Amino acid sequence: MARYKHIDTSPRFLAVDLEKQLLPGSFAHAVHHLLDQDFDLSGFDARYHNDSVGAPALPPGMLLKVILCAYAEGVVSSRGMERLCREHVTFIALSGDTAPHFTTLAAFVSSLGLGSSLTLRAGSVPVQPAGLIGRQMFAIDGVKLPSNASKAGAAHERTSTNRPPSLKRRHAR
Repeated sequence: MARYKHIDTSPRFLAVDLEKQLLPGSFAHAVHHLLDQDFDLSGFDARYHNDSVGAPALPPGMLLKVILCAYAEGVVSSRGMERLCREHVTFIALSGDTAPHFTTLAAFVSSLGLGSSLTLRAGSVPVQPAGLIGRQMFAIDGVKLPSNASKAGAAHERTSTNRPPSLKRRHAR
C-alpha cells in the first residue's frame, strides 16, 4: 500500500511580511498603492476632532482599502468585512492587522457622501498606465439589481409557448 506524507493544516505561528501579501497586479495591490500614493485623503481630517483628547482614529485610507476590496470580493456587510480583516491574509495586510470593528466600518460607509464617491471615480484613471492591474476588468458600484436571465422568464407572453405555470401566474398579476 502506498504511503504519503501527512499534510498538516493546523494553525501555527508564522512570520509574515504583510506588505508582500499584496501581490503586484492584484486589485488589492492597486487599491493599496493608489490610496497611499495618488489620492489626497486630507478631506477626511475635518471629521476627526482628536488632536488633543481622545483615542487615535483608524486611518480613513485603511478603511477605504478594506471597504473597496471587500466590495470587490462581494462582501458588503460590515460584519463580513470585520471577519475578513481577522481571517483573510490579504485583508490583514490591508488593515495592518488592526481588524476594525464592524460598527466602525458601518459608520464610515454610511458617512461617505457624494463628494467621496466622485473623488474615488476621478482617481480611477491612473490604474492602467501605472501598471497596477493586469488587464482584467473590474467594477465597484455597489448596485444590486434583480435579474432573470432565463429565456422563458424574459420572453414576451405572445412569443412564449413553453412557459411554466408558475411564470404564467406571476405574469398574469
